Amino acid sequence: MAVGGISATDILLTEGVVLLGAGVASVMLFRRFGLGAVLGYLVAGAAVGPQGLGLVGGGESKLAIAEIGIVLLLFLVGLELNPTRLWRLKRDIFGLGLTQVVACGLALTGIIFLFTGFSWGAALALGLPLALSSTAQVLPGLKNSGRINSPFGEKAFSILLFQDLSIVPLITIIAALSRNPADAAGPPGWMMALYTVGAIAGLVLAGRFILRPLLRLVGILGERELFVAVGLFTVLASAALMHALHLSTALGAFVAGVMLADSPYRHEIEADVEPFRSILLGLFFLAVGMVLDLEAVRNNPLFVVSMALVLVAVKALFITGIARLFGMDWRQGLGLGLLLSQGGEFGFVLFTQAQNALLIAPEAASLFAAIVTFSMATTPFLMLFASRLEFAPPKPGSEPEGPDDAPQGTAIIIGYGRFGQTVAQMLMASGCSVTMIDKKPAQIEVSGQFDMKVYYGDGTRIDLLRRAGAEEARILAFCLDDPNLDGKQLEPILEAFPQAKVYVRAFDRRQLMAISGLELAGTVREVYESAVCMGWQAMQALGMSEEEIANVERQYRAVDRERLDRQIAAGGDIYAGRGIMYSATRHAEPLGLVASAAPAESPS
Repeated sequence: MAVGGISATDILLTEGVVLLGAGVASVMLFRRFGLGAVLGYLVAGAAVGPQGLGLVGGGESKLAIAEIGIVLLLFLVGLELNPTRLWRLKRDIFGLGLTQVVACGLALTGIIFLFTGFSWGAALALGLPLALSSTAQVLPGLKNSGRINSPFGEKAFSILLFQDLSIVPLITIIAALSRNPADAAGPPGWMMALYTVGAIAGLVLAGRFILRPLLRLVGILGERELFVAVGLFTVLASAALMHALHLSTALGAFVAGVMLADSPYRHEIEADVEPFRSILLGLFFLAVGMVLDLEAVRNNPLFVVSMALVLVAVKALFITGIARLFGMDWRQGLGLGLLLSQGGEFGFVLFTQAQNALLIAPEAASLFAAIVTFSMATTPFLMLFASRLEFAPPKPGSEPEGPDDAPQGTAIIIGYGRFGQTVAQMLMASGCSVTMIDKKPAQIEVSGQFDMKVYYGDGTRIDLLRRAGAEEARILAFCLDDPNLDGKQLEPILEAFPQAKVYVRAFDRRQLMAISGLELAGTVREVYESAVCMGWQAMQALGMSEEEIANVERQYRAVDRERLDRQIAAGGDIYAGRGIMYSATRHAEPLGLVASAAPAESPS
C-alpha cells in the first residue's frame, strides 16, 4: 500500500534505519560517559521523533509493538526463578518488596497531591507507578558485576521482582479509578482476580503437560531454529492469553518463565530469546522518547528536575528505612536505597494507562515520563556508590575477626576468592599452615560455611600483614582480583618482609609489565596455565604424540617469554614483539632457544 506515492515498505525501511542509527550512536556515546543504554535510547527517540527533528513519526504505534520487549524482559526474569528459589526468597519478595511498593507509592502520592494540585485519583495514578524502579537498568548491572546471587543482590532482585508482579494490581487500581466510560464495560475487580488465578493455573498446567514434552521433542530433533520458535511462541502465547482476559501481559510472560526455570532447556531458550528482548526493549525506550511532549518539558523544566530529585531522595530514604526494619546494616540499606531510587520503565506503561483512563492529561503523562527519565540519569552514579556500601564491614559485635589473633602460618594468602582458594587448598594438602585474609565480609561469611577461617582486612597494608605474622612467614601469596595492584604497593612489602618469598597473581600482560622490576619469587597470569592446558587437550584430540605436544608447549612458552621481555624492554609497549607471534599466516621467528627451553618455573 502506498501513501502519497511512498510505499509502507519504504517508510518502514527509512524509519528503521533512522531509529537504529540514532539508537546505536546515542547508546555508544552514553555508554562512553557511563550513563547506560536506557538513557541513550530515550534521548535518541526524543531527538528523531516528532517533537525533535521530526525524522520519524508514529511513536504510539511503535510503543505498542515495542512493549513486547517488556514482556520478554519479564520472561527472562521468570527464567531466573525456579520455584525452589522463589520459595526461599518469599520473605524478601512479599515482605520487603510489598512494604517498599506500598510505602514509597503512598508517600509519593501524598507529595503529588499536596504540592501539585492533582486530584486524589490522579495523584494515586502517578504516585504508585513512581514507586517502581528500573529492572532494565538495575538487573543487568547486578548480573554483570556478579552480585545477583549475593545477599545484597538477592534483596534487590526480590524488590524488583515484586515491583514487576505489582503491575497487575496497579493496572487494576487505575482501571477502578477510571473516568473513561469505555472502561466501565470491562470486568469488575473480583472477576479480574479470578481470571488471574485461573490463567496462572492454566499456564502452569500447560507448561508441565504440553510445553515440556514439546521441548523434549525439539531437543531430540536438535533443531536450533525450533528452540527459538518455541521460546517466542511460549512468551507470546502466555502474553496473548493474559491480554485476552484484560490482564497484564507481563505477568503472563513471567509465569511462562517460571514454568521453564527448572527445565534442562532453560539456558538454550534464554540464549535464543535474549537478542529479541534486547532489540525490542531498545525499541521500547526509543518509542518512549518519541512520544515525550518536549514542549511541556521545556515549559516546566524546574518542575521536572525538582520532582526527579524528590523522587530519588524519597525512594532512597524510604527503602533505606525499610531495609533496616528487615535487618540489613544501615550502609547496605543505604546502598539498596540508592540502587533502587530511580523511576522505572513500567511507569511509562502505567502513565499511558492513566491517560487512557482520563485520570491525567497527555501533558501530565509527558511531564512525569520526563521525571522518570531524569531520575534514571542519576542511576549510573548512584550504582557506583551503592556498590561501595554493599561490602561495608558489619556492625560491631558481629564483624569478622581481624588477623591479630591468627595462629602463626608458614604462608599468608591475601585474597580468598576462586584463585586464592586453590592456592590455599594445595598448600594445606602439603601440610603447610596457612593464614587467609580477605576484605569482603560476604566472601568471609560464605567461606565460614565450609569451615574455612578467613580473617578480615586489607592485605596490602604492611601494619595488617605484621599483625598476621608476615615477619615470620615464608610465603606471601597475593591472589587478589585487582589489575591495579602495582609496584608502588608491592615494593614496601618486599622491603618490610625480606625473608618471605612473594608471589603475585597478575590479571594480564600489562600488570606483569607494571610489576616486572620487582624481586618477586613468582608471578602467575591468571588464565595462562588453564589456556595452556586446553591447548594441550586440543592437540591430544588431534592425535599428536605426548612428545610433540610437550615440544610445542616448550616452544610456545619460550616465544611468549621472549615477547614479554621485548615488551618490558620497550617500556611497556604492548605491540613490541609482534613479529615473533604465531598466526594463521606466519610462524614465529626462530629464537635459537626453543629446543632447550624448559617449562618456566613460575609461568607468566
